[in-house]
Amino acid sequence: MSRITTFDTSDVRFPTSLSLDGSDAMNPDPDYSAAYVRVGTDDADGLSGHGFAFTIGRGNDVQVAAIELLRDHVVGRDVEATLADLGGFWRELVHDSQLRWLGPEKGIMHMAIGAVVNALWDLRAKREGKPLWQLLASLTPQELVDLVDFRYLTDALTREEALEILERSVPGRAEREAELLRTGYPAYTTTPGWLGYDDEKLVRLCKQAVADGFTQIKLKVGADRDDDVRRLALARESVGPDVAIAVDANQRWDVADAVEWMAALAPFDIAWIEEPTSPDDILGHAAIARAVAPIPVATGEHVANRVVFKQLLQAEALQVLQIDAARVGGVNENVAILLLAAKFGVRVCPHAGGVGLCEVVQHLAMFDYVAVSATMEERMIEFVDHLHEHFVTPAVVRDGRYLTPTAPGSGAEMFPASIEAALYARA
Repeated sequence: MSRITTFDTSDVRFPTSLSLDGSDAMNPDPDYSAAYVRVGTDDADGLSGHGFAFTIGRGNDVQVAAIELLRDHVVGRDVEATLADLGGFWRELVHDSQLRWLGPEKGIMHMAIGAVVNALWDLRAKREGKPLWQLLASLTPQELVDLVDFRYLTDALTREEALEILERSVPGRAEREAELLRTGYPAYTTTPGWLGYDDEKLVRLCKQAVADGFTQIKLKVGADRDDDVRRLALARESVGPDVAIAVDANQRWDVADAVEWMAALAPFDIAWIEEPTSPDDILGHAAIARAVAPIPVATGEHVANRVVFKQLLQAEALQVLQIDAARVGGVNENVAILLLAAKFGVRVCPHAGGVGLCEVVQHLAMFDYVAVSATMEERMIEFVDHLHEHFVTPAVVRDGRYLTPTAPGSGAEMFPASIEAALYARA
């Protein structure tokens, strides 16, 4: 019997604000950061599990402190028993009454739980010698529903309905896995679209995206309407009529502002409007969706939990659901959200970028294709070409598609030298 013996955290920050990478209407100077956790065991194989919560700088120390609060829930546990019941482990952390009071199931504490849960999934995948997507896709429908907490969901998705969705996708799993390994998964890029970039850089990166095989790009909008119209015109001219352009307001607008603003941008053939208003405003999203149709509304990177996703789907408030690997309570809750999306027939296009988000969320989208939705139609994963060099198994995109990872684990493991070089020291 082996035990979890170490639980190490790090405050890792990269100064992306210096080049305005990641800049948008609400976040003009982000420093991509990871509240990072490494879980080790006394096994002779030396394998460890890695996870993180993504932030954009200030407050990353608070996020690290929240992860530290979970140390006593982890250290000393039986490795085999814990990894065999990650559904039970998730419930233990989320249902801790004193920690739950800090949410419940939202914010810094919930993201901390997600980081630790993801670290244990990384460890399990490494121990089984499989990439995370393949590990998840190898589980039986019964094993998958056992990962999900159906509390608060049963008015929209019951355990029996989830089991039926998963069983329906069992035929063809092997063929879809082979297809995934052969062709990868579609990607779109936000690299050209940061709001702080000047026109020359915008045009150059738009043209580069087309040359690199992307069929969709995304631009940040929401600071100045006339400027957005001008930038969209430059982007459309640069990519031509056949490349899709999505836009992202990063929660900047009130409902009426979103509707009026999108009327000005609609002539540029917008693929979707992302985060047009507060991620908590379900009825606001629904009103915007009705008003701007047929432009789809996309949201999810800041949605706190499966319950809010449930309500967004029930209200027909989104047409593109964007899971995030590090916002909700880790792999388990994202499995629940993917099942909700499948129940409501809504496509999933994950949010990525940041630091490490591309590396991890690709596994969730690929699992969804093999074992849940069974389709890649109109689906794509966001890609941002920043900071991948710091990861042991970096995400790789070629000809506009994610290459399917084959290395064991979730992709979250950073090089020790990268962690050391980017450690934040308070003045």
